[in-house]
Amino acid sequence: MTEEEIQKTITDILVTDFECDRSKLTPDVNLFTDLDLDSIDAVDLVVRLQQETKKKVNPGDFRQIRTLRDVVQAVSKLVNG
Repeated sequence: MTEEEIQKTITDILVTDFECDRSKLTPDVNLFTDLDLDSIDAVDLVVRLQQETKKKVNPGDFRQIRTLRDVVQAVSKLVNG
């Protein structure tokens, strides 16, 4: 998957599952301060990403994630090795 495809998938998840405003979902948007996601939402996002990628996500890889770009890069690393 390309980073563009990954970003589209993550954006779609954030819109449908977390009711985020698509217009706010830029690469630099902060998931916690700008989108008001919390730690439970972060866990739910990881679970959804596992379902989408069919890969086991290491929660430790997601501890430092703050922005949409961070999520895209972490997922890209996971799926593209």
